[in-house]
Amino acid sequence: MGTQDDVIGFLAEGASYGSPGAAVERHDTHISIVFLVGDRAYKLKRAVRLPYVDFSTLARRERFCRAELALNRRTAPSLYLGVRAVRRRPDGKLGFDGEGLVEDWVLEMRRFDPAGLFDHLATAGGLTPDLMRALTDEIAAFHQAAEPMAQHGGRAGLAHVIAVNHAALGDACPPLDRDAVDRLHDASIDRLAALGDLLDRRRDAGKVRRCHGDLHLRNICLFEGAPTLFDCLEFDDGLSCIDVLYDVAFLVMDLAHRGLTELANGVLNRYLDVTTELDGLAAVPLFVSARAAVRAHVVARQADRPGRAEEARAYLALAAAALRSREPCLVAVGGLSGTGKSTLARALAATFEPVPGARVIRSDVLRKRLRGARPEARLPPAAYTLEANRQVYDELNRQAAAALAAGFPVIADAAFLRQDERAAIADGAARSGVPFVGLWLEAPPEVLVERVGARRNDASDADAAVLQGQLRIDVGRIDWHRIDMAGGVAAGSTAARDLLQATHRR
Repeated sequence: MGTQDDVIGFLAEGASYGSPGAAVERHDTHISIVFLVGDRAYKLKRAVRLPYVDFSTLARRERFCRAELALNRRTAPSLYLGVRAVRRRPDGKLGFDGEGLVEDWVLEMRRFDPAGLFDHLATAGGLTPDLMRALTDEIAAFHQAAEPMAQHGGRAGLAHVIAVNHAALGDACPPLDRDAVDRLHDASIDRLAALGDLLDRRRDAGKVRRCHGDLHLRNICLFEGAPTLFDCLEFDDGLSCIDVLYDVAFLVMDLAHRGLTELANGVLNRYLDVTTELDGLAAVPLFVSARAAVRAHVVARQADRPGRAEEARAYLALAAAALRSREPCLVAVGGLSGTGKSTLARALAATFEPVPGARVIRSDVLRKRLRGARPEARLPPAAYTLEANRQVYDELNRQAAAALAAGFPVIADAAFLRQDERAAIADGAARSGVPFVGLWLEAPPEVLVERVGARRNDASDADAAVLQGQLRIDVGRIDWHRIDMAGGVAAGSTAARDLLQATHRR
């Protein structure tokens, strides 16, 4: 493999970009070097051959530069500008494009504020539920449009990932513990044996697509005010042509690793709310585990750097924890509009261990889905007839049963104003053979009116008039646990968690 020293030196000089004296900022990874100058970024692929990537020849670097451009324009067309040739001019000097022998290829991008990187936002506390919801919607739309790749994925695809992880993790002992690595492998193989047919069915149904492949917070930024995915995997179809849930599992895992468990749970639940991927829920723990295992051996290779050995061990522990057996249960959260059902459900969902927590099924979201509308779309009164309500609750019970069968705890978020609705959800838990806990939320009418009036961009269509109608309803005997939400969600969440811990061991 030839040296790239001349090209690197050329790219490090401001004059090369027509700005003599301009500062050029350089960032190195094991497979690329990025040069930042002015409002542009130039990415050079290193002439390396590694077990998982080969950029060793000029032809391969050109091929993968062009592939990176084309694939990333799916999600970030304004960021990815073009592929540029670095040529040896007749006078012996290097320059962009024009005449002369090509010395190397670079990808030209538009530069963005690094403060907008989602990993920086995570550190600064800037990742809000609304922002993560917008991001999840972007990912779901991207997956929907992505090309199906039935020749990849399935049981065989994940078996390969598990085998590569085991070998790489073994090579990383120490700093990793060999017994822990072997236990993770055994648990992963056992889980794959149980899920293999499901993975193949999903592949055959078109759920394996040309995805991002490297969907973690460092490859997401805020650009022009919108969450933007960039720097997808372009060099290995086996790593990027994967189950869509395996793609989103990287983001879920990354958030969980950073302690942002409520956001991790929120991403998964939102993704399931706006897609047709509920059938793959049982595979999510294995997907999360495999993603954490990948990060464990990648980080372990940097164990000579401060803190990296500890971080690698933390990833390995997360990979093992994701495969721990769950104790499914069904928690129903009911009450009038404005009592805080959805906020409480989200807060509780993330407390169920292991990651990614509980599946939240919200009647307001199901009502929109049944009518082909987005969760935050407004529906006409015809969507709230007795027959429409029956369809919503039937679908809620069906989805709850499916999530329980996948081994997940479930939180059902709905008003449950009728005794038959409350009886049906409890009966569903009994049929699934899991514990049931009913929570009935309460607050004074004046508090409910204030909260309903303050809602913005929410799946609920309930307004003050709807609330007044609910207040006139005789809901009958309530035999669920009553939770006082007048003091706010924090106090109510504490009371609900204490109750759940007392009634259901997690």
